[in-house]
Amino acid sequence: MSTADAAAAIAEREIAGLFASFPRSGRVILAVSGGADSTALMVLAHQWRGRLARGPHLVAATVDHGLRRGSRVEARAVGALARRLGLPHEVLAWRGAKPETGIEAAARHARYRLLAALAQRLGADAVATAHTLDDQAETVLMRLAAGSGPAGLAGMRPRDVRHGLVLLRPFLGVRKARLIATLAREGIGWAEDPMNADPGFARPRLRAAGAALAREGLTPERMARLAERMARYECVVAAAVQASRAGILDPRRPGRLDGRALVAAPEEVALRLLAGEIAAQAPSAAGRPSCASEKTPRLQRLEALWGDLRAAITQGRATRRTLAGALIAVDSDGSVLIAPAPPRRSHPRETRDPASRGRRKAAKHPFTKAW
Repeated sequence: MSTADAAAAIAEREIAGLFASFPRSGRVILAVSGGADSTALMVLAHQWRGRLARGPHLVAATVDHGLRRGSRVEARAVGALARRLGLPHEVLAWRGAKPETGIEAAARHARYRLLAALAQRLGADAVATAHTLDDQAETVLMRLAAGSGPAGLAGMRPRDVRHGLVLLRPFLGVRKARLIATLAREGIGWAEDPMNADPGFARPRLRAAGAALAREGLTPERMARLAERMARYECVVAAAVQASRAGILDPRRPGRLDGRALVAAPEEVALRLLAGEIAAQAPSAAGRPSCASEKTPRLQRLEALWGDLRAAITQGRATRRTLAGALIAVDSDGSVLIAPAPPRRSHPRETRDPASRGRRKAAKHPFTKAW
């Protein structure tokens, strides 16, 4: 894609294709923060809907995280634009104490939780976000830096389902510059979040390195293309895992796997089955909010765990491990039990005998191994 094409405003003939994944009835919530991308989402979705005789009812929603001054004013500005377009608008406030660390992940979790609650209250069929091709490229790079496997490198999907809630991302193939050009053509302003330029966060640092990466061939288009290829790979692996489940899971004993069948399976299939069973046993699994991400173990820790389990199964010896809130026990017959991990023992503070306190600190849980 040339620089001129990447910065060209969205043409009228493209709009129908962008929103082809939207349902033709019901309600769709548009997540609109007030930035350029999400403002363009509201404007273009409104134009698309206006050309249809029948279509979904659009509702704009702004999550006010309350993390900086001006967020409330920006939410009101989104509401004013929504009223101009004839769209209902809701402000969803993230209330309560904010964490001192991991604020990006916590804010993202809160955003999806609030949007999911609104969708449930309104009976909406889907939530649409304005993630762009640039966001996709940054996501892939961040996950690559974090050591993600193919599942992480598949990035975001144009259509995703999380616990029954459909997420739509109509702009994943569109550069951000095109959305900015579209708003400029329409004479519509937007807000700039200073956090998007804060080098204390990973995304702004990657954004700042974009030109250098592009000179080496790591353009946003190529990174997005990698995500598409990894997504295709994911579909194949998911099908293989599903086909293998019947021969590995023990239908007579829930939570148990046939360890020897697990070892005989391709390693990627074994890892996926193991990760899925561990995630299902996580303490928060039952009460997890609708849009929360799955609590799956980190790939490196999962691979290390599998190395230990595979050795135990092959040698016919029993062993126990814990990971991500689950207890994984291998019996001498090769069967593998995955269950919620027992709570760690907490010891009362000792003031009279410091040596005893030191010994207790060094003691390990009798049935677990730290990971």
